[in-house]
Amino acid sequence: MAKVPVIDADLCTGCELCVDTCGDVFEMKDDLAVVYNAEGADEDEIQDAIDNCPVEAIGWKE
Repeated sequence: MAKVPVIDADLCTGCELCVDTCGDVFEMKDDLAVVYNAEGADEDEIQDAIDNCPVEAIGWKE
């Protein structure tokens, strides 16, 4: 995987939508989302979580 999902902790509100959308990649830690398995899903599934983040806290790092 050339791209890796990243979460900006300063923007994350802890809504858990990314965990609900793509729980094989994201999990909650201390009330914020974190990437625990960057290769746990295909890019389309991760992109769905990125697109649905209400505060745009998730993005790609290449």
